Amino acid sequence: MSYIVESGASSSRRARRRRALITLGIVALLLFFAFWYAYSYFEASAGHRTTATPSTCTTTTTPALTPAGVTVNVYNATDRSGLAATTASAVRKRGYRVSTVANDPLQKTVSGPAEVRYGATGRSGARLVLTLVKGAKAVKDSRTDSSVDLVLGDKFTALAAPAKAKPTPSATSGTSTKGC
Repeated sequence: MSYIVESGASSSRRARRRRALITLGIVALLLFFAFWYAYSYFEASAGHRTTATPSTCTTTTTPALTPAGVTVNVYNATDRSGLAATTASAVRKRGYRVSTVANDPLQKTVSGPAEVRYGATGRSGARLVLTLVKGAKAVKDSRTDSSVDLVLGDKFTALAAPAKAKPTPSATSGTSTKGC
């Protein structure tokens, strides 16, 4: 039987190769797990984007403005005494909040039935007040609040007839949104 004797240089070379292979194996495993974690994170975030579809049953509309949400100042731009007070009373009966009742502070001559003055934040309220007087003219001014001025003019006779409430579709039809 013969034994193979190795020199010290070859055994140290084999040990270095072994350490290098173990180090490369550990680095490869770490890279594998790093890529696997990144891939799973990417898939999870991409999955959330695709599964979040909007529901057809929900609506994101803002509630409609009601007369109770509008502050109205009623001004008289005519020579008729008490016109603003009687009109303000009728406006209150329709559900509006009346703040000021007086003669027109701008002292303008309003030749039509009325002017509805409003600022940038009072646009929706002004649209609602415009329905009170047939033929009223909308005038935007520089106010910063959402109040609306109803300025009665020379041709004003009375408020327009109140609009009849429209029935809601769900109340008249027997349909239901169950199981959307």
